[in-house]
Formats: sequence, structure tokens, C-alpha cells
Amino acid sequence: MLDDKLMNACVFKHRTGVQVRISDLDPFAHVNNGSQCHLFDYGRSKYFEAAFKSKINWTTMDLVLVHIDMDFLLPVNTIQNIICETCIYEIGNKSMKMIQRLVDEDDATIKTISKCVIASIDREKNVSKPISEFCRKSIQDFEGDFPLI
Repeated sequence: MLDDKLMNACVFKHRTGVQVRISDLDPFAHVNNGSQCHLFDYGRSKYFEAAFKSKINWTTMDLVLVHIDMDFLLPVNTIQNIICETCIYEIGNKSMKMIQRLVDEDDATIKTISKCVIASIDREKNVSKPISEFCRKSIQDFEGDFPLI
């Protein structure tokens, strides 16, 4: 289970609605665990668009997901209004740490929590590189001071 101290430290300044599709469902009519990864991907993309104040150009984006942990607390189904909340809580030299959660917008029930590491990558050399100043400043302007914990 993810650390309560971390959850309490994060202010989720970014929230975006996600669409649950019939194809996301498992035999129990719950959103499949793998499909929930896609919902977090969508939330991450929207977060970076908000922080960078522009659409993402996927041919030049130099941030990649390198690690993810997920805790499935309660089932997600198609009749719920699900939102993805996102917070970056630490920025290092070459990577940053993000926490996200899927929440039922109607009753604020947390369904799933994800904690991940995102690294900056040199696309030509396929190696890690320091996070750009633009990225660092954009996220710090969006989130505030780091680390949060």
C-alpha cells in the first residue's frame, strides 16, 4: 500500500475525467487492471499538457515512464464518473516521481492509486539525460516547491 504520508502531502492540482469503455471491462464487469493503466496514461498526458501549457508533440517528447506501482483498492465500473488526479511530488536530476489516483467524482471514493517514476531521455542516443530547465520550471510553477515529503 502506498505511504499515507505521501498521500497527505500531495495536493492534486490536476484532475481530468476519463472515459470507461465496454472494452475495458473484465468478466466481473469491472475495469480491467491493465485498462486502468491506460486511464493513468491519459491522466499523465493531460497533466503534462496543463503543466507545459501546450499539446504534447509525441515525436519530440523526452519523458518516458520507467516504473509504476498500482494499488487496486475498489472496483471501477462503467456507471461511475471517474476522474484521474495527478501530482508530481519530487523532481531529481534525471527523473521525477508522480502519484495518481482514480476517484469516483460523485462520492470522492478512491478506487486505484498509482505511483510512478518518469525519466528524461535523449531520443537519439536512447539514454537518460537531465530533465530540461523548461520541464523543471513548468512543473515547479504548476506544483510548487519540491520535494513535497
